[in-house]
Amino acid sequence: MEEYRSIEMVEGQPDRTTRIGSSMSKALETLMVEFLKGNVDLFAWSPADFRGINPEVIVHRLNVHPSVRPIKQKKRSFGAERNRIIEEEVNKLMEAGYVSEVQYTDWLANVVVVPKASGKWRMCTDFTDLNKACPKDPYPLPRIDLLVDSTTGYELFSMMDAYQGYHQTFMAEEDRIKTSFISDKGIYCYNVMPFGLKNAGATYQRLVNRMFRNQVGTTVEVYVDDMLVKSRREDDHLEDLEQAFDVMRAYGMKLNPSKMHVRGTWVASSWCTWSVKEA
Repeated sequence: MEEYRSIEMVEGQPDRTTRIGSSMSKALETLMVEFLKGNVDLFAWSPADFRGINPEVIVHRLNVHPSVRPIKQKKRSFGAERNRIIEEEVNKLMEAGYVSEVQYTDWLANVVVVPKASGKWRMCTDFTDLNKACPKDPYPLPRIDLLVDSTTGYELFSMMDAYQGYHQTFMAEEDRIKTSFISDKGIYCYNVMPFGLKNAGATYQRLVNRMFRNQVGTTVEVYVDDMLVKSRREDDHLEDLEQAFDVMRAYGMKLNPSKMHVRGTWVASSWCTWSVKEA
């Protein structure tokens, strides 16, 4: 397994780091570090670091079947600890501008609190009823077996993950009210595309396919909010990365620095992880 080392992206700020693999040449490693530091504007460490994708490029729309009547879920009760978790999460969403308070909504969902692998808790919105009312978007996701095959013959790879990728995509204004959810403190709706909403993955795949239409299949592969820049020759990797970065900068997309990995090897299980995460 390839080893990684951390790079301090902003001098004097040790919490702002990314990682590179140990298998590349020392000469390329030096250039890579310089390159990444020179593109620090493409990374986000908090929601304050990005504005989101221009709504003229894409927004997430809800295709609610006209025969379905809106459903307001009856508010669920939680214990004191879970209510505290919910309140903290709602405050974070409000501060980030991801949600807004609303009144007079026809659709209303509950929130749920689920355990994370780390032992912490995550708040999610129960969009079960809304999702049932929306026909499936048939936009295709890439086939994992073909993505695995696409890495054959390449020497160097950079794995990238958008920072809170779904939240960089706005909801269509007329559909925001339909994403309303209730907590002890009020009723809110999403301004950005939330997790758990049907067809969100298709919307995001449509976005990245549009963004990287000139690179996909040659130097870039994309699976929803995960991106791979690949180079047949090590010497070409910085140029290939620069082209991908230029595209992301033009669209206003920001990367998660903790999930960018530059490595000299690639394994099929990396793609399989993507498919499991999306499912």
